[in-house]
Amino acid sequence: MSLFEQQWQTYRTVLEHDAMEHRAAAAATAEALQAWLAERPAHRSPPSLVDLGCGDLARMADIFRTLPLGTYTGLDLTASVLPLAARAMGEAPFPCTWQQGDLLDWAERPTPLAEGSKPERVDVIHSAFAIHHLSDSQKIQFLRGARNRIKPDGLLLWVDVFQNADDSRETYLDRYIDRVRDWPALNTLQTKAIVEHMQEFDWPAQRGTIETIAAQEGWSWRWAWSSSHGSEALAVLQPCSLKNASTP
Repeated sequence: MSLFEQQWQTYRTVLEHDAMEHRAAAAATAEALQAWLAERPAHRSPPSLVDLGCGDLARMADIFRTLPLGTYTGLDLTASVLPLAARAMGEAPFPCTWQQGDLLDWAERPTPLAEGSKPERVDVIHSAFAIHHLSDSQKIQFLRGARNRIKPDGLLLWVDVFQNADDSRETYLDRYIDRVRDWPALNTLQTKAIVEHMQEFDWPAQRGTIETIAAQEGWSWRWAWSSSHGSEALAVLQPCSLKNASTP
C-alpha cells in the first residue's frame, strides 16, 4: 500500500465514523449556501464556486451537485484526490474544473483571464479542514487575498478546527490528541500518524483573534455551527467595508 493509500484509508475511517462531525458540518454548509442563494437577486447569473482543499468530496458532492451553480472549481494540493472528487461529483449540471494547487497561491497569485486584464472574481469560496494548515501570518495573507478574489456580495464558507479564545496551541493539541486516542476503528499506526500530523501541521486559528483579523481585512464574520466538542466549526464570512466589519 502506498503512502497516499495509507493516509487516505485513515482519513476515510475518520470520515465514516464521523469522528470530526463532518455530517453536521456539511449540513450547516448546505444551510448557509441555501440562505445566501435565497437572498440573491433572481436576475443574477448562476454563481461560481471555488472549493479550496476539495479532497475527495465524499461529504459535499451531493450538496454541490444540487446547487444552481454556473461553475465549480475543485482545487487540492494532492493531485491524487482530484479523480476521486470528479467521480464523486459525477454528472453535474454545470461545468467542473479540477486543479492541483495550493490554496494560498490561489488567493495571492490569481491568473488573469487575458494578458493585462484583472483576474475574474468568484461568488463563493468554500474551504473545509484545510486553512488550519497555514501559519498565523499565512492566514492573514489568505484572508487578504481571498478578499480580492471574491465578488462584493460573495460568500466565504470556512469549515475548520479552531482554538478556543483562551487556548494556546499546546493546550488545544493536548485536548484534541486525547480525543483522537479515543476515536473508534483506528489502529495504533493510524492514531500515531494522525497525532504526528497534528503536531507538525495543525495551526488552528484562535477564536476572537481571527475574527478581529478578518474584520481588519474587510470581512464580516458569523459563527454558523460548532461541533459538540467545540473544536470544529463553520464560519460564514462576507466582504464588507472596514468600518462596517464586525466580530460577533
